[in-house]
Amino acid sequence: MTVVTLPANQPSTFYRGAGRIAEFRNVPARADYPEDWVGSVSTRFDLAPSGLSALPDGRLLIDAITAEPRYWLGPDRADTGVLVKLLDAGQRLPLHVHPDRTFANAHLASPYGKTEAWVIVSARPDAFVHLGFSRDVSSSELAGWVAAQRTSEMLAATNRIPVAAGDAILCPAGVPHAIGDGILLVEIQEPTDFSVLLEYEGFGLSDGHLGLGYDQALQCVDRSAWSASRLSALRGAADRLLPAAADEFFKAERLHGGDRVARGFSVLVVVSGEGTLTGESDDLAVRRGDTLLIPHAAGQLQLGGSVEAIRLTGN
Repeated sequence: MTVVTLPANQPSTFYRGAGRIAEFRNVPARADYPEDWVGSVSTRFDLAPSGLSALPDGRLLIDAITAEPRYWLGPDRADTGVLVKLLDAGQRLPLHVHPDRTFANAHLASPYGKTEAWVIVSARPDAFVHLGFSRDVSSSELAGWVAAQRTSEMLAATNRIPVAAGDAILCPAGVPHAIGDGILLVEIQEPTDFSVLLEYEGFGLSDGHLGLGYDQALQCVDRSAWSASRLSALRGAADRLLPAAADEFFKAERLHGGDRVARGFSVLVVVSGEGTLTGESDDLAVRRGDTLLIPHAAGQLQLGGSVEAIRLTGN
């Protein structure tokens, strides 16, 4: 076997889960922890090694890749280029922003920023996300909101977007956003843990500026208005899960029984049904809640049965 069925990897964080990850997964998982970092070679900001995925044999994935890069990544990749999470919003997350690559390179010594995307697995009927400001916001207004923690004013200036199971939305770096409660989603993102928190007091935190100070950190925020047409462009089309703008950063592909799984390092999250995953060296039964790590060495695989999965890869 080359494909690895992953255990849960749930670093602690500051907001609540609601047990959806434990219900979804087919392996032991904490009901109160809201995130499961899947196939992760990334660490929580300033909290290494928290966040790193372990393989079933106890090795850290990052160590396995370092020892055998061609086996895991193939001849053309230098790193995985991606971080995948299961995220269970047991409460609304704070309004926050992720820096883009230019800002991260200049101020955080990283070639990666944190553009991300969400694939909704389940959601309560009135679930929503906040995404982008609905009007232009001046730098002084934003700084005033953050300094005084005027949360209601900040949220009122955002777009509130209803979401339902099956939706997929790209969230570009720089765009203010907050995931509402009652949602279980698969998140794909650049492999960093950079978040500038615009609100923090209500979450038991003292700040959220990545150690940069807010004068500098707020420079990464997109303060422009996101109209309905701009927001619409963040969704995919009939023939693709995410819009073409995501391709610079990562790829997410919805697969069903009968579909081929292309060769290459990837994470596969089974979101419904049950079936099989087969290849030259692999023959696995898979079902809803499985998270699978596929090395380049697995070659091309085939999904079978009544199953739906999301395949996630770096760019």
